[in-house]
Amino acid sequence: MTGVRQPSVTSDPVVLDESMGVPRRRSRRWLGWAVLVVVLISAGGYVERTNPGGVSFGHPLGVPRHRSSGGSDNGAATSLYTVSRRTLSVTTPVNGTLGYAGSYPVLGALHGTITWLPAAGQVISQGQVLYRVDGYPVVLLYGSTPVYRTLAEGATAADVTGQDLAELNHDLVALGYVDKSDVDSAWNEFGWATKAGIQALQEHLGVEQTGTLSLGQVVFLPTAARVTSLSAQLGGPAGGPIMTATSTTRQVSVNLDADQQSQVKAGDQVTITLPDNSTTPGVVSSVGTVATTPASNGSGNSTPTVAVHVKPSRPADTGRLDQAPVQVAITTATVHNTLVVPVNALLALADGGYAVEAVNGDGTHRLVPVTPGLFDDAAELVQVTGAGLAAGQHVVVPAS
Repeated sequence: MTGVRQPSVTSDPVVLDESMGVPRRRSRRWLGWAVLVVVLISAGGYVERTNPGGVSFGHPLGVPRHRSSGGSDNGAATSLYTVSRRTLSVTTPVNGTLGYAGSYPVLGALHGTITWLPAAGQVISQGQVLYRVDGYPVVLLYGSTPVYRTLAEGATAADVTGQDLAELNHDLVALGYVDKSDVDSAWNEFGWATKAGIQALQEHLGVEQTGTLSLGQVVFLPTAARVTSLSAQLGGPAGGPIMTATSTTRQVSVNLDADQQSQVKAGDQVTITLPDNSTTPGVVSSVGTVATTPASNGSGNSTPTVAVHVKPSRPADTGRLDQAPVQVAITTATVHNTLVVPVNALLALADGGYAVEAVNGDGTHRLVPVTPGLFDDAAELVQVTGAGLAAGQHVVVPAS
């Protein structure tokens, strides 16, 4: 996916008219964008096809060198392009799905009857009621360790410790129910400040101020919960699956062919094309390391893929669409202040290599050998290096 990309541009060689000292062209043929574009194996390949199960890439191909068989000039119209220096990037378009990061199942641990549930799409933040059982509120708090026991004081603070206590104390401080200085020396202990903080939370919720949280009265999730689906129903039992939620962080998910995993890395810049064809920037936030094979969908595609996640740089640009198809152009290589010419300015020489047809100040033409580098699909430009080429010179290209 990254690296050098060689355009497949074919041309019969240019021969010199010895009487004039300028190049004379035999049967020069300009090919359009329908010709294959070759990517060296180090470049990772070009996009051959994409499908819902993932992104598939073609294999690098070789370019045959054309040899002149003679013939007269075909009179193809040409124009001039001024060689310039600029930034050039290699991008690869892939299919993605716009949605929200994370997926968090909520399981009920209380006995009783569900008496209130949030609506799908509703966002529940820390300290707010996630659902109710027999009218009693089950509260959302932030943390990665799920609740697995009743949280209550022991004979001493050190009698009840753990990561769940550290999460609880941090949450009580964040909600303003505990002063940080009162728990700073022992975040992972159930101290007097922890009990006082729970009582303040219970007072806010309008329930009995016991200073104890029974198993099932709070739910720890990593972030604010955006409800996506409900498993429980009003009047149903409170035990078991209650709902599924995501975070409120916007994210684009891409299923990338596993053999291309090494070509994409966290930090790569991307451009996201939304369903309304507007674009917004983003950055690759993670690249999976475990490949999975999608279930057969009748198309015959069973290529293993890895999950790639993209974080939009301007989340507000993405609106509220969920599970919406988008296009993602991943920038995998960039060069700055480099000489560039249109790809159709390149001539494939009969004896190997490439050249451009430069026009001198006096109107004479000459071939300048060049080495192609990065190829920018969007701009249809290619990086070139060559001792006889400089910014400001003119090269011949097909007339548009």
